[in-house]
Amino acid sequence: MKVHNIQDLQGKGFQGKIAFVTGVTGQDGSHMADYLLANTDLTVVGGARRLSVENHDNIKHLMNHPRFVLVNFDLTDSHSIYKLVEVLQPDYFINFAAQSFVKSSWDFARQTWETNSTAVLDCLEAIVRFKPTCRFYNAGSSEEFGDVVKTPQDETHPARPRSPYGASKSAARTIVKVYRESYGLYAVQGWLFNHEGERRGEEFVTRKITLNVNRIVKELASGKTPTPLDLGNVNAKRDWSYSPDFMDGVWRMLNQDIYNVDLAVVRTDMMEIYGDKYTQWLSRKLSDYVLASGETHTIKEFVEKSFRCLGLTGSWVGEGLNELFVSNGMTLVYIDQKHYRPAEVEILLGDSSKVRKELGWKPNTSFDELVEIMVKNDKK
Repeated sequence: MKVHNIQDLQGKGFQGKIAFVTGVTGQDGSHMADYLLANTDLTVVGGARRLSVENHDNIKHLMNHPRFVLVNFDLTDSHSIYKLVEVLQPDYFINFAAQSFVKSSWDFARQTWETNSTAVLDCLEAIVRFKPTCRFYNAGSSEEFGDVVKTPQDETHPARPRSPYGASKSAARTIVKVYRESYGLYAVQGWLFNHEGERRGEEFVTRKITLNVNRIVKELASGKTPTPLDLGNVNAKRDWSYSPDFMDGVWRMLNQDIYNVDLAVVRTDMMEIYGDKYTQWLSRKLSDYVLASGETHTIKEFVEKSFRCLGLTGSWVGEGLNELFVSNGMTLVYIDQKHYRPAEVEILLGDSSKVRKELGWKPNTSFDELVEIMVKNDKK
């Protein structure tokens, strides 16, 4: 796959509208590129950091797609952001690049803040200067809710983050709102509850589980005593969905005037009355939405279902740090305190009724189906 530099895009003459997707080699960025290429006629330009060793596995299937272009891009470099928006003139700027591993945000707090917060400010500034009609989406997180005060959590829940990661996403949300209201930008940030899939990074707990479950079952089948999997707080409850299901929700957030019928009706009237000033009016009417399944499951359940997908059952014994998942007298999973966060979030459960009612979005993949997709993928 040819990787372009930003200046290579100058005068390239793309046909039609353009969507720029950051973090395109990651889970969400790659799924967003897939969604846009399958459901729109947009040219999709994907941004990824320049690495000495390329990691393009998630987009290798797009290598020869006529409407996909890959460009070297660094979200932590304001010059890179300004130059990209000036040269490309995107119609959509969809930001999925981030320092997204919550536990690492304590070790790399400044990097997390600069990538997840300061960079968003730079993106908005670039749009104001060079393409104020560009529609901007920034990936938010249920980690913004943190130490929750009510369950389930909806759009009215206060920000109570318990990690540098959660704090950085909350800060980004605030600056998105400020620029939306100050400059009339179409800028939104969704609260995306936990969403997983076969493209999830191996350091995340769900992918760690599905990879190691396959390894353990393979070792057992070959007559070996398996090396058990080590996990942290297995009693944490999360609202898990399938990542590709969320891409449709993101697209609907970026096109609220199309999917929200009431807003579309009002929009016609407002255009007749206010003309160009309507853009600023619309920006104040925009909503940020929660995307979630509305179900909660423990990490224990994820482990059990993953093993069951491969025909192996077991049970949890013991308590706390001494808890084990055991099958046929063998320990397959144990608890290691090093995986605990300095401040734990015990439960996250989303209420996505607003986006379902107003934009018509809903998830299509159940929790059981999600686990099966991931386990079978890693079996290959």
